Amino acid sequence: MSFTNLRAATAAAAVAALIGAASSASAQTTVDAGINVSVVSDYVFRGFSQTNEETALQAGFDMSAGSFYAGVWTSQVDFGDDTDWETDLYMGYRSDVAGFTVDAGLIGYGYFGAPAGADYDYAEAKLAVSRAVGPASVGVAAYYSPDFFGVDDEATYYEVNGAVTPFERLSLSGAYGKQQLDVSDDYTTWNVGLTYTLYEHAGIDFRYHDTDVDGPLSDERYVASLKVVY
Repeated sequence: MSFTNLRAATAAAAVAALIGAASSASAQTTVDAGINVSVVSDYVFRGFSQTNEETALQAGFDMSAGSFYAGVWTSQVDFGDDTDWETDLYMGYRSDVAGFTVDAGLIGYGYFGAPAGADYDYAEAKLAVSRAVGPASVGVAAYYSPDFFGVDDEATYYEVNGAVTPFERLSLSGAYGKQQLDVSDDYTTWNVGLTYTLYEHAGIDFRYHDTDVDGPLSDERYVASLKVVY
C-alpha cells in the first residue's frame, strides 16, 4: 500500500474510531486535542541521525476520545537527497489493565521529496505495556513492519524503557532497544536523558544516544531539545 493510501485509510479509521468512542461513551467523556512544537539540535530515531546531525523543527497534533487516540507528527529530515520532511500518522487504543497501561496502535511514516524508487514510506504496528511504581515507570514495547524503510522488508524493534521523577519538574528517562532487519544488519541502540519542565506548557530535554553501529550518523551524540505543548 502506498503512503498516500495508507494516510487516507489511517485518517478515516482514526476519525471513525474517535466518533464511535465519543458517541458510545458516557456524557462525561470528551474529545481532547492538543498541539506541540519542538526544536531539536539533531533528530535521532532509534540511534540514527535523521537530519545529518543538523537541527530540526518538529510539530504535531493529537486528539483522543476515551481510550482511543490519533494524531499527526512532522519533522525536517536530511538523507543527503531531496527528501526534506517526514510526516507520521498514528492511531491506537490505550487502556489500564490490572495496574498496567496497554497501548496498541498503528503508525504510518511518509517522506516527502524522496527520490523515485527510494521506498522510504512504511507502516508499523505497535504494542506497548508499562506500569507506574511510585515516582517511576517501567515499560516494554514492540514494533513490527512487513515492509520497512529502504531496502529492508520485514523488521521488528523491541525496547525496554523507564523513567523516574526524583524532583518536581525534573525527570530522568532512558531506553534500550534492538532493531531486527531482514536485509541490513541487526543493531542495538540506547539513550538516557534529563527532562526539565520550564512551566506548564514548555520543557527542555538533554539526551545521550548511542548504538553498536560504527558510523557518522550512528555514533554517540548528545541532543538538546525545546518543546512547547498546548
